[in-house]
Amino acid sequence: MKRLRLVIAMVIVWGGVAISAPSPDKPGQGKGATTPSKASTTAPADTAPLSAGLNPFEAPEFTTRASVIDELVFSQLEKLGIKPARPCSDSVFLRRAFLDVIGTLPTVRESAQFYADRSANKRAALIDRLLAREEYVDYWAMKWCDVLRVKAEFPINLWPNAAQAYHRWIRTAVRDNMPYDRFAREMLTSSGSNFRVPPVNFYRAMQNREPAGIAQTVALTFMGQRADKWPEEKLSQMAAFFGKVGAKGTQEWKEEVIFFDPSKTNATPLAEPHFPDGSTPGKSTHGISGDADPRLVFADWLIRPENPWFTRAIANRCWGWLMGRGIVHEVDDIRPDNPPVNPALLNCLERELRNSKYDLRQLMRLILNSRTYQLSPIPADPSRADEARAQFAFYPVRRLEAEVLIDALNQVTGGAEHYTSVIPEPFTFIPEDFRAIALPDGSISSPFLELFGRPARDTGMESERNNRITAAQRLHLLNSTQIQRKLEDGPQLEHFLKTESLSRPDITGLYLSILSRHPSESESEAALTYARKNKGKPREAALDLAWALINSAEFLHRH
Repeated sequence: MKRLRLVIAMVIVWGGVAISAPSPDKPGQGKGATTPSKASTTAPADTAPLSAGLNPFEAPEFTTRASVIDELVFSQLEKLGIKPARPCSDSVFLRRAFLDVIGTLPTVRESAQFYADRSANKRAALIDRLLAREEYVDYWAMKWCDVLRVKAEFPINLWPNAAQAYHRWIRTAVRDNMPYDRFAREMLTSSGSNFRVPPVNFYRAMQNREPAGIAQTVALTFMGQRADKWPEEKLSQMAAFFGKVGAKGTQEWKEEVIFFDPSKTNATPLAEPHFPDGSTPGKSTHGISGDADPRLVFADWLIRPENPWFTRAIANRCWGWLMGRGIVHEVDDIRPDNPPVNPALLNCLERELRNSKYDLRQLMRLILNSRTYQLSPIPADPSRADEARAQFAFYPVRRLEAEVLIDALNQVTGGAEHYTSVIPEPFTFIPEDFRAIALPDGSISSPFLELFGRPARDTGMESERNNRITAAQRLHLLNSTQIQRKLEDGPQLEHFLKTESLSRPDITGLYLSILSRHPSESESEAALTYARKNKGKPREAALDLAWALINSAEFLHRH
């Protein structure tokens, strides 16, 4: 109870400016993480402490140029009379960019290098470095695996061989920056063994593999539309493009071949094929001959640059992934009665995507370098916070994803996590230094990931991931044996736990390791005061400080 009271007090009192999570919006190969060496856990001499008079989260002025994104966002804010937040500080930007781009905390050394850099373009340079890292590949492959339902067990039942192959293909596509139109087309049109032609697993990773079910999944994944709400006739017309998708087994257990089966008949006769915009293949350049695979016809229609259904959905999804919510919110609920909050902004992103030939990394670079993305998480007018959040007037505070959070805890402490799969087949053993963001199969999990809302990957909907903090999660972080052991036994904290007295450099080192920033003067003094009250118990004081910091909203949330 002593530690519980202490932690609660520290979390409430420390921090200069409180960072708290806003009420959630309504539903609308890697190995271990890179960690600093023991020698690098103390405060570097070439990093500047927090500037006097500033809180840790805001900067006095922008260091980046305004972009076309900013012109559209800020002009809209001016029309609505909403004042944007101040720019975010370097420490906030550093941590935010690392978490948003690679799902990984910066090390102490990486923080020191960034703070010591006095060049005007250091934020843009950091973005470029992050986009080129292996962790970027792992993290964004994880996000696509959520959307594409990469999971071996029930109810998807890809089985481990196929899940591994599918993940490997997705990860390679992210690594090689495969143009998004090609990425989508390969999944829609591929045929062959799901063990040997990975993108055919798009058709395997569905609970409903009837033509209407396939049409609903295609609409959700590539058009951001919930086709189960469409009129029955419209859904049936789109389903007709997928009425000849055949599947057959092989002599290899659980292998399945997906192919175009012109002889296939359906229990329920399908309507004549119509594209979702109402046009028909016969009235366009996309006519279907008797021996042509209708999937090819649909894919060619879908990925045309002039087709807003496709480009709009992915532009909106990328914006939502980086900014916490879509221009159309939720990102997979695009419909006429759910319009974009800033139509000109969404049109701009669509245009940028088409001009770059569907280079998603380039679109992310554009968003990350904008002043809009680099706003502080503190709204200028708290009384209009909900409206300001919807218009991107400040950066929304969001709890870390389960995989990112456990990786962060392991990086800070030097600990490890044990991951297992309930399926008694190959690939169920995962090395303990494996990072959660690199797990190749949604069936491979741990109690921590389950507790902290990792998605089941059953539907491909964004709302499957639950990042809302719960009482059970708070109690686990505050009082669980798992967290206590990570802190007490973690080699990355060994330097601080062996100290003869908790000094100012030790406090700075812990802040840099856990929060990626220097403590403010008041935070340092509070920690020193506590250490003096626990004179003769420096290990306990250091443990209590580390425990308090990992339980702070600032550590648990991206901001």
